[in-house]
Amino acid sequence: MRGFHPSLAAFEPLPVQERLFVHARLFSAPLEALAARAKGRRLADLGCGHGVLTALLAVGFPEREVVGLDPDARKIDWARRSVGRFPNVRLEVGTVHELAAKEPGRFDCLFVADVLYLLPPFEWGAFLAACRALLVPGGRLVIKEAENDGSWRAKTALWQEQVMVRLLRRTRESGALGFEPRETLHRELEKTGFSVRESASMHRGYTTPHVLFVAECA
Repeated sequence: MRGFHPSLAAFEPLPVQERLFVHARLFSAPLEALAARAKGRRLADLGCGHGVLTALLAVGFPEREVVGLDPDARKIDWARRSVGRFPNVRLEVGTVHELAAKEPGRFDCLFVADVLYLLPPFEWGAFLAACRALLVPGGRLVIKEAENDGSWRAKTALWQEQVMVRLLRRTRESGALGFEPRETLHRELEKTGFSVRESASMHRGYTTPHVLFVAECA
């Protein structure tokens, strides 16, 4: 059943409220589809939050090294209490730019799930350039965002995010809050030197217009 992946057992030490949040996160987004597109041994989950996607990438794959990165120290603390107990997981508080400065060219595959919508679109290029700097030649970038396709799903999802970010403060805002057409992200990826290998709608069964991109260093 969606939302009951075995890796969720890693989050049992957390308080009930945080466990419910983790289950809801996996149930409401196609994170397993992202994890299925992993490439190589050295992986990073940028904007990892509680570490749900990090767990999908690390649990059951001891040969992998998985770094979870998030600027929110509160969320990294939750992640360290759960998925951070696994020896193949490293969790850090920081930004993609800081990680790129410390570990350029180290990663085979990066994951970015629901991060760009919190940034103004004019900052996407710098974010993606930092991602490119982190990757080995031919490395892969897997992104999941919600797209503004004009549908009821987009309007509903944006309202939900406004509640989560601005009212409940479950997510830290980074200067913006909004969805863009998928063409905007496709264009920014190509401008930053990525070759888009896959662009797919993943809204079936969800109330959010999820869109997935798989891109590689050109």
